[in-house]
Amino acid sequence: MSEGLLVVIAVLIFVVVTLAKGVRILPQGEEWIVERLGKYHGTLKPGLNLIIPYLDNVAYKLVTKDIILDVQEQEVITRDNAVILTNAIAFVKVTDPVKAVYGVTDFSEAIRNLIMTTLRSIVGEMELDEALSSRDKIKARLRESIADEAVDWGLTVKSVEIQDIKPSESMQRAMEMQAAAERERKAVVTRAEGAKQSAILEAEARLESAKRDANAQVMLAEASAEAIRRVAAAVGNEAGPMMYLLGEKYIASIERMGAADNAKLVVLPADLHETVRGLMGRIGKAV
Repeated sequence: MSEGLLVVIAVLIFVVVTLAKGVRILPQGEEWIVERLGKYHGTLKPGLNLIIPYLDNVAYKLVTKDIILDVQEQEVITRDNAVILTNAIAFVKVTDPVKAVYGVTDFSEAIRNLIMTTLRSIVGEMELDEALSSRDKIKARLRESIADEAVDWGLTVKSVEIQDIKPSESMQRAMEMQAAAERERKAVVTRAEGAKQSAILEAEARLESAKRDANAQVMLAEASAEAIRRVAAAVGNEAGPMMYLLGEKYIASIERMGAADNAKLVVLPADLHETVRGLMGRIGKAV
């Protein structure tokens, strides 16, 4: 092969390589940063682009579609010294490629760490119950807090979602013990309240029973007094009828004592016949 042919082949290869270096076709959703002699020169948009070979260099290739950043789980201490675990996921978009590559070393890592520190700060201002029940509030404050920094880095934070927020294992055990203690306290209070109501009802029942017994005794006394008044009015000053009634009561009492099931022996007074004779004699005189 002659030297002339080799030169032609070398020139053709050089031209092809030069054209390949000078022509850039970008897919949709990407933008490339071009530097000329080490300095920013321009940004290539999707489609066909031409650059000067050997002078221009594609330094950075950026994706302009939404980027999903997973923020790792971390421990956060609340205002009431409770430890909770929380993580998040962020959706960001590169809106200014120049700021994204020259404003920060690694914008993905920068925005991830910014979300972590801001999340710790926001949750640290809350108490445990508030933090566990305020996802939307935390999300809104988090997005608002990092928006300005993200703009300086050529990013737009489209959304930040709290994936999970829960107490740590030690806090969960403590909360379970607290809940069990609270349930036991309520049970003790319920039992005590039941015993109290039972005692009150029993006392009221005894009071009502005592009142009824007292009323019955009063009524019995009144009836006895009325009976005595009527007997006294019927007998008048005569002793005979009175003695007859007493004797009748006396005999009826002895009969009841003798008819009782547990009565083994009936004791009669020694002067029973004298007593009866006296009663009958007095009655005869009265008549």
